[in-house]
Amino acid sequence: MSKRPITALVAAEIVSILGSRMTYLALPWFVLVTTGSPAKMTIVLAVEILPVALFGIPSGMVVERLGARTTMLVCDAARVPLLAFLPLLHSAGLLSFPLLLALVFLLGCFMAPYFAAQRVILPELVGEDETTIAQANSVVEGGTAFAGLAGPALAGVLIPFIGAANVLYVDAATYVVAFALLAGFVPKTKRAVGSAQKGVLAGIRFLLGDRVIGPLSGTVIVLNFLAAGLSATLPFYAYEGFSGDSKVAGLFFTAIGAGALVGSIAAVVLVKRIAPLRLASIAIVAMSLPLWLLPLDLPAWGVMAVLFTALLFAPLVNGPVIGTLTARTPPELRPKMMTALISLSTLSAPAGFVVAGQLLEPWGVGRVFAAIAIGMTATALVFAAIALRLGGEATAETPAVTA
Repeated sequence: MSKRPITALVAAEIVSILGSRMTYLALPWFVLVTTGSPAKMTIVLAVEILPVALFGIPSGMVVERLGARTTMLVCDAARVPLLAFLPLLHSAGLLSFPLLLALVFLLGCFMAPYFAAQRVILPELVGEDETTIAQANSVVEGGTAFAGLAGPALAGVLIPFIGAANVLYVDAATYVVAFALLAGFVPKTKRAVGSAQKGVLAGIRFLLGDRVIGPLSGTVIVLNFLAAGLSATLPFYAYEGFSGDSKVAGLFFTAIGAGALVGSIAAVVLVKRIAPLRLASIAIVAMSLPLWLLPLDLPAWGVMAVLFTALLFAPLVNGPVIGTLTARTPPELRPKMMTALISLSTLSAPAGFVVAGQLLEPWGVGRVFAAIAIGMTATALVFAAIALRLGGEATAETPAVTA
């Protein structure tokens, strides 16, 4: 198989995620500047992620019917006008808060099918060998981490010059470039035949019925609730604690991306030497420990160091867990399973955004950070206990798919 399709896929992902990470900072910053309300900021973030929880599972049928490549193209094409409408309507004085929420909600509808299609297309391009799939996935993860490193920093620099609203135009343009790369260089692939498990809930039935991953789903939901709260707190902390300097907020998210990039490189080496779920168990506990420093009123560089160190371990959790699950899932069931996984893992994120937004003003940033550190550590210990107990089953034969 030629390396060109994978190269094009990674390039498209880097460009697309670069724009998305810019918007990840620019959108909440735009809401803070125009409304001054952390509650409204977190409502916008929650509404953007809400469709993943609502429609993520049904979107698996879309990926199954359209195929991974076509799904990715449709998602890229649809998000271009939706993003462009935000600054366009704002400049015309027509962007009310309810309309902003409606557009952001529509943008969120394309998250789950795009992510699922991205995972499904890798075996279609490189074959079913587990090691090859893992290597390809690591390359994609590395590209994503690189974009996550550069995007917020670039947004933090651009916002003072062109404004947060106009940064959204840049994000819209990145989807155009990603669409062109996928359409021009990633070939059409042979789609898997329909799964033996029919119906929209086939993926979630398989996921929850798996003896290894099913018991971990509850801890993943709680972890994502807390991670969403952390993501919502960081822009407000930069806005309130560092004189409204968007560059500081950009540096916070850049530190997250830098940690994830280094962690992705480490994961490629360590996953070959340590059993996947054992590695994930160690990493998830290590990831929670640096967060205890956030309530200490650190300078900007201290916050960056904490975020870098914590997110250094994230790929050591995500990669092994996703790799284990992919290897245990029949190819024909992967579209539905992957969207079920995304839906479950993000189910609590909207609540995390909203709760953080409601607590920031009465509690203050320090207490919110402390609550997140306590919750993350407790949940990580539960995750590790479950994963270590069930880790031996990860090598078991793939569960049979029944009608």
